[in-house]
Amino acid sequence: MDVLVLTVDQDDSRSGADRVPAALQLLDDVPTVLAFDRTVGDELQGVLDDPAALPRALERLLRDGGWNVGLGVGPIETPLAEHSRAGRGPAYVAAREAVTAAKSSPWRLRAVAATDDATAVRALESAVWLWAALLARRTTRGWEVADLVDQGLTYDEAAQHLGITPSAVSQRAAAAGIAEGRRARELVEHLARLALPPAAGAR
Repeated sequence: MDVLVLTVDQDDSRSGADRVPAALQLLDDVPTVLAFDRTVGDELQGVLDDPAALPRALERLLRDGGWNVGLGVGPIETPLAEHSRAGRGPAYVAAREAVTAAKSSPWRLRAVAATDDATAVRALESAVWLWAALLARRTTRGWEVADLVDQGLTYDEAAQHLGITPSAVSQRAAAAGIAEGRRARELVEHLARLALPPAAGAR
């Protein structure tokens, strides 16, 4: 079974509070094959088979900040374990390698292929890095507009909700890169589908 394994490690946990419970709540409604769960210490892990779920999980982690994120792409052993932390297989090994490398990588994120062809996974990693750079520049006001647009509101409706002019909403949206961010989500999902074998990505 080919999947996307996310291993996520809290950065600089020795000098800060345990943020794993809050992260698990943040990721609670992301579709998974094996739900996100604490593995050991300040680390959590989840297994996805739907490429559309990957940008959803990644955006929340990138927005939250302070995480080293490792993505392993490839097969895991079946039948599936009861919990993500009990799973085994090449994708788990790749995710472990990725999260270790993430600690010294751009945006603290790496993707590693557990397959013969790593080209698609490298492209996926590159797209996420570029997306992360865009999200990092987004201010609180930018996120306010982005969240309302994601809920289905138009710019005019967002303006009414925020009590500002439509022109101000447009300015915030442009500064926040909302249009570019939506395209980035689509690209990450597309590349995740390419990274998985057709049988898995087509589900």
